[in-house]
Amino acid sequence: MAKKKAIKKKTAAKKSAKSSARTRFAKDYINLNGEVWPLERDILFRPDRYKYVRKLIKPDGCVFCHASKNGVGFENLCVYQSKHSMVVLNKFPYNSGHVLVIPRKHIGDLGDLKAEEAADLHELLVLTTKALRQVYEPGGLNVGLNLGAVAGAGIPDHLHYHVIPRWAGDLNFFPLVAETKTVIESLEMSFERLIAYFKASETGGKTGKEHK
Repeated sequence: MAKKKAIKKKTAAKKSAKSSARTRFAKDYINLNGEVWPLERDILFRPDRYKYVRKLIKPDGCVFCHASKNGVGFENLCVYQSKHSMVVLNKFPYNSGHVLVIPRKHIGDLGDLKAEEAADLHELLVLTTKALRQVYEPGGLNVGLNLGAVAGAGIPDHLHYHVIPRWAGDLNFFPLVAETKTVIESLEMSFERLIAYFKASETGGKTGKEHK
């Protein structure tokens, strides 16, 4: 009798385990229109980026010239302006703190810069790297300039340096296969953090001081 009771207990335990496993399995799936789909718990939907990625957005005029004309302000994503140059947040950043260092003059080649303009641009580029290192404390920085559309310039008629904070492990497959990058900081947060640094830098007079 004892053996029979033990066998019954083992059988009941197996049935309970199978039932529990089926329950857990069912929770990992969702029934959608009669079809079973795996549940995705971490999905980033960005339909607003589709037109940008597919190059369907055709802005009216040059966004950089617009920022230069209208001055520092979040509506222009412009955090700083010197006499000949400016720092603008990238609207679609690769990482938090991704900025563009841009000449205020509408030109597409470094050779078109006058000596004073080139000096001002690169002084501001250096200041920007210092700003990002202090504000974000990254492991490193990418500083790059694409000259011409075939070289990858998104706005080839108005040259711009990309300055991107980098951290160990910040690259995964997502931006490679989906052309989308998850960024943990909003543009508003980036703007507030960086504009505070550049306002403070004005006191030291390390670069131009023209704010509108």
